[in-house]
Amino acid sequence: MTDETRPDRQRGLLGLVERVGNLLPDPTIIFVYLIFVLMLVSTLGAAQGWEASLPYSGEKAPQFADLADGVLTYRASSLFSEENIARLFMEMPKTFAGFAPLGLVLTIMMGAAVAERAGLFSALIRASLRNASKGLLTPIVAIIGMVSHHASDAAYVVFIPLAAIIFAVAGRHPLAGLAAAFAAVSGGYAGNVMPGQIDVLLLGFTQEAARIVDPAWTMNPLGNWYFILGIVVLFTPIVWFITDKVVEPRLGPWGGVVDAELQADLDKTGLTPEERKGLRHAGLVALLIVAAFAALALWPGYTPFIDEEAEGTARLQPLYASLIAGFFLLFLTTGAAFGRATGAVKSPGDVVNMMQHGVRTMAPYLVFVFFAAHFVAMFNWSRIGPIIAINGAEILQGMALPAAFLLVCVLLLSSFLDLFIGSASAKWSALSPVVVPMFMLLGISPEMTTAAYRMGDSYTNIMTPLMSYFPLILAFSRRWDGTMGVGSLLALMLPYALCFMVAGIGMTVGWVVLDLPLGPGAQVHYSPPVAGGG
Repeated sequence: MTDETRPDRQRGLLGLVERVGNLLPDPTIIFVYLIFVLMLVSTLGAAQGWEASLPYSGEKAPQFADLADGVLTYRASSLFSEENIARLFMEMPKTFAGFAPLGLVLTIMMGAAVAERAGLFSALIRASLRNASKGLLTPIVAIIGMVSHHASDAAYVVFIPLAAIIFAVAGRHPLAGLAAAFAAVSGGYAGNVMPGQIDVLLLGFTQEAARIVDPAWTMNPLGNWYFILGIVVLFTPIVWFITDKVVEPRLGPWGGVVDAELQADLDKTGLTPEERKGLRHAGLVALLIVAAFAALALWPGYTPFIDEEAEGTARLQPLYASLIAGFFLLFLTTGAAFGRATGAVKSPGDVVNMMQHGVRTMAPYLVFVFFAAHFVAMFNWSRIGPIIAINGAEILQGMALPAAFLLVCVLLLSSFLDLFIGSASAKWSALSPVVVPMFMLLGISPEMTTAAYRMGDSYTNIMTPLMSYFPLILAFSRRWDGTMGVGSLLALMLPYALCFMVAGIGMTVGWVVLDLPLGPGAQVHYSPPVAGGG
């Protein structure tokens, strides 16, 4: 089939991206292929004697490394060796169950499932948008869109079509509202006001990778907080300007009217008296949870969330480590309080059923994690990760490239891969074992490397028809304009994506140049333990 005979949506560069992306298998199958490739490469590396060394002043060598005369050495190990084959089969349950991101994500998801199934997330979205000021409608949509990531699927299924309806009722073009919401929810995926599930998921993979260099490195769920908040501050005026000055004028005036059907749709977005009561109850419970955590950190003589013997920000490490449980309790209790007021929760058994439903929805993720966990573990067994990281760091040090340039390279690589592989966790679980330790050896912190990756993974979501929710957004847009096609939606979103890309690169570079903190206790730069003390 020639380019001239293809359907419109499959022509040109975007059509090529769509066709190539459709040829890629499921991310889980990609990891199966990667494991086989890794096994072959490890065998070649062991046969060729691949190794890497660096000075080390510690008394005990990290796992899978040899220590002699103050020099730490990693040597490639074939994954087909007797030792590694035995480890693969004997430790398979341990490798899966012990994968750090798995427990973190499941813990939060069980709580979030209660809040979602009880209707709390949906009510919050509707309450925050329905009475928005017409003049401030666009920035409000942008901010709520980026915050709504905590609501998972509700951000796409509830918020985006709701934004279009609100714009229509306000006399503005509904496609402008849809575009602004889609840009915020998907293109601004890296931004948020508070850390949430995606932070825990990605920083969990970062932790596994960072421990290649520093076995004691512990994930801080707030490690990207200031950075993701900065994205909200930066992207909100961009969405505002592009929507009001570029997209809406291009769409022209909306010729529709607020008919009975549209008014009925708007009425559905309102809150019932029970939902308003539920939100009040959920708010009170949220305040109690926050107060309880504050008390456990500040109560005189009783501070289980503070390490009294540590110094500096290390004193807060117990608090950071407790935030996973904190998010779980916050979602669980507020969801239950809301559901109790609305009738969605009639007994403790209903809460349990909601938690079980949340775990069931994670079944595809569990299958994916099984193979991702083994890929990461086998990467460690082969020693290829540290070898690439150490030798790669030495090459980059010799080139004297600035840290900002290196991070932009990670950002752009993430953007390119996002055109074909939509899962942020799938890409990061494959990239992190190489780039995180390499950049740590170059003095760049794991949190900064993760932040650069997240920025690159964000804005390209609205540039590819391979994004899992793209067909749904296209269906929403056709309600308002039946002629909308894939190319029409891509053209609508392209101005946002390009502006996000330029602003995102500039923000990442600026963050490094100004050496701004990424979150409480999280800095741009990192001092490898091998250069200091053990």
